[in-house]
Amino acid sequence: MIDRFKNWFRKVPDTEITIPATRIQHFEKNLGFTIPPEHYKLFEKALRHRSIVDNDKFESFETYERLEFLGDAVLDLIVTEILFEKFPTENEGFLTKLRAKLVRGDTLYELAQKLDLSHYLEVGDRAAGQGIEFSKSVLSDVYEALIAAIYISAGYENAYKFVEKNIENFLDINQVVNNIDNYKSVLMEYSQSQKLKLPKYTVLSESGPGHNKTFHVAVYFENENMGEGIGKSKKQAEQQAAKEALRKVRLAGR
Repeated sequence: MIDRFKNWFRKVPDTEITIPATRIQHFEKNLGFTIPPEHYKLFEKALRHRSIVDNDKFESFETYERLEFLGDAVLDLIVTEILFEKFPTENEGFLTKLRAKLVRGDTLYELAQKLDLSHYLEVGDRAAGQGIEFSKSVLSDVYEALIAAIYISAGYENAYKFVEKNIENFLDINQVVNNIDNYKSVLMEYSQSQKLKLPKYTVLSESGPGHNKTFHVAVYFENENMGEGIGKSKKQAEQQAAKEALRKVRLAGR
């Protein structure tokens, strides 16, 4: 399956190198390894925004979007493996919540900034000066595309080492661990990382006197009830619903 993935990405024809070799070589310093010249084109794609298609010099498949698709899956596996090894006594719920924190857009954007990816992003003439190269969503996608480029050119082990090094050097993992108890926040971050609509919470019922109410709340993903919770406040019930939804998401393998 992995080999078929690699071949699928390699079979698309490459265009001529457009980023000067010196720029790629300078970019290597940020990556921490040398890119063989035969893979320059691959890394160019990872750093090319779809607005470049307006120039009629490239096709949409020659931008970072295809690579981002693969990189998203590779990153998810790498982070899963890192957490599985780093926290050998933690349960699945803990690992699921922590993974959602690490693969969310905000975190990837932070890593992209540390690598100065905005400086190397290639955009089309019409998009120049609009700040696309500083967009949070764009840079987080470019980071995933970069992982795919490393995976294709240097293999899973080197992609793993790259992500592991980024997490160790640029993130405070202990701080992330201490902030994973907000189930609503984790669920929202998960939905964003999977490019889903944000979850919606609905009060199904209220019972009890005004000073001692009990709330029954459900959380929905695109009209699908993904979890329900009961609490003495709406906030508490919503947290319980979000916790149940995260459990179902894990079991469903979403």
